[in-house]
Amino acid sequence: MTIAITADTLRGLPLPDSGNGSKEARGSALVIAGSVEVPGAAILAGTAALRAGAGKLQMSIAAGTAPHAALAVPEALVVRLPDGEDGHVDHRVAAEVLLPRTERAAAILIGAGMASGEPTRALTAALLTGPAQAPFVLDAASIDGLCAQAEAVRARGGQVVLTPHAGEMARCLGCDRDAVEADPLGAARKAAEILGAVVVMKGAETWIVDPAGETWHYAGGGAGLATSGSGDVLAGLIVGLLARGTTPAAAAAWGVFLHGEAGRRLAQTCGPIGFLARELAGEVPGLMRDVADAVF
Repeated sequence: MTIAITADTLRGLPLPDSGNGSKEARGSALVIAGSVEVPGAAILAGTAALRAGAGKLQMSIAAGTAPHAALAVPEALVVRLPDGEDGHVDHRVAAEVLLPRTERAAAILIGAGMASGEPTRALTAALLTGPAQAPFVLDAASIDGLCAQAEAVRARGGQVVLTPHAGEMARCLGCDRDAVEADPLGAARKAAEILGAVVVMKGAETWIVDPAGETWHYAGGGAGLATSGSGDVLAGLIVGLLARGTTPAAAAAWGVFLHGEAGRRLAQTCGPIGFLARELAGEVPGLMRDVADAVF
């Protein structure tokens, strides 16, 4: 059975109560993202995490771009990661810096805007096998070749959410992109089974599959969402929801819905294409308010 993701569906998956209203009660999101060439990914994802209701935000980004990110998101604590070669951070030193911070985070995002290659894969593996108890969101470069280190993901006990597009899914599974595009749901099911993770298979329509095989479907928020940085916003929304204490599958469903419906709203006010990824997150608090019975 496939569950359609709608406002009615989400009323059955209410967001956690914000408790006494303190920022600590809504959790700290740790966003490890961006690179020298794509520093904006950390800004987009971090801002989205706050708009989804995370109480605190830490952004870890290459040292050369960290001051700019700190000015762009003054609400965040920004952690400088040592610059390496070809846009990568030095993964060994980065792991030493980040591992203690993962222990204090309520949810962790890795990969948005990071350079593809072995350094990002090695950093992802180091953090997944580290002492953190928090759930992870793996996006973009952190998904490459992930099925080859499935044991590290499975050891997380279903507390990992993947957000691949077709190309990233193909690199994860080691197959052709055409095969993923021909059967995105089948690819999502295969990855969820291998990794024991929640898989958000992005595209014109979005499929979500959890480790038990339960499936959700979102019909899509419009062509305008196919724009640079849109996926970074989605990953940030999911990590923000996880930081609040939302379960991985529910955070994925809420994140996909909020992302898609933000696109619909902007299509109405701005036009069907041409709105910017940076504008999506601003629609999110109102959307959460408008879904009846959602606690924000």
